[in-house]
Amino acid sequence: MHRCSKEPALADYRPRSRLRLPAHEVPRARFPAIDAHNHLGRWLHPDGDWAARELSGSRNDMDWAAPSVPELLRTMDECGVEAVVNLDGGWGAELRANLDRYDRAHPGRFHTFCQLDWSLLREPDGVPRLLRGLADSVAEGARGLKVWKTLGLHVRDGAGDLMLPDDECLADLWDAAGALGIPVLIHVADPSAFFDPADERNERLEILRAHPDWSYADSGFPRHERLLAALDTVLGRHPGTVFVGAHVASCADDLGLVDRMLDEHPNLRVDIGARIADLGRQPRAARRLLLRHPDRVLFGTDHFPPNRTEYARYFRFLETDDEQFPYSDDDPPGFGRWDISALDLPDEVLRAVYRDNALTLLTPKEKLS
Repeated sequence: MHRCSKEPALADYRPRSRLRLPAHEVPRARFPAIDAHNHLGRWLHPDGDWAARELSGSRNDMDWAAPSVPELLRTMDECGVEAVVNLDGGWGAELRANLDRYDRAHPGRFHTFCQLDWSLLREPDGVPRLLRGLADSVAEGARGLKVWKTLGLHVRDGAGDLMLPDDECLADLWDAAGALGIPVLIHVADPSAFFDPADERNERLEILRAHPDWSYADSGFPRHERLLAALDTVLGRHPGTVFVGAHVASCADDLGLVDRMLDEHPNLRVDIGARIADLGRQPRAARRLLLRHPDRVLFGTDHFPPNRTEYARYFRFLETDDEQFPYSDDDPPGFGRWDISALDLPDEVLRAVYRDNALTLLTPKEKLS
């Protein structure tokens, strides 16, 4: 028997699958699509520039050089993406800049959501100011409100206490969003393994080592279960407001809980942005969830800037019955060392997930009759 002259270190292990399976490339969505979770602004970019810039640094679709807005529109057209929801609107002048650059310059192709200045919660009149800011943002043209995980993990009040989404002082804010007729896309937590010790038992160890600030194992942070309970409480207290639970309600590794929340809260929707890695390792459970709630799930990628390669991967996941293919081009893949299998959704579910469910939320109520 042949023996290796030198045993490779486990950290260098990169197994190559020898499975031979059908593979279907899907460069264009079968039906018109709305990417309901993406970032086109300046908020998440370390250089402070736009996700879609005035001039492209490169035409290589696989690198991180930001495309120009016309290039982005061409990508959308080629992939069958009718519109993109931009979650980076912020407030005030930043919101106006996003609306001018995307929504007003290209009507119908972009829908920008606002955010809130949570630092105001440290002030005695913080909540009323947040309410006025939300109303002003919607009057300016914001199509929804984006709430990031900082609320629950980092935001503190004037006394220094951590603020969670179910804090009673925020009740008027959630009700106001409902009264204004806008959805609230809320991201309450990261994968549950991010809250576990970053040790040899953690399935996300490699990405936590690469990004140690993504770990919430410290006891100073609420547990994953507490954050999900906060979302559950908010949904029950504010039935007149539609909430979109980002990243499969921040619970893609417990679809039974997601199913229960969808059953109990008619005002909950979920998007699949940045979670096909989790959905695709449990394809039967994921398919059952979408078939049970076809009108409650939104297509979204959370891949910015959007590109053809990533869109094609999502289309393949939703449309084909392919098995065991990579969810990422990274080696090793960032969110776990596994491949995914596709869902092979029926056409009526694809139409709803790709476009109809998002369009219902993005259309002003008075135009729905």
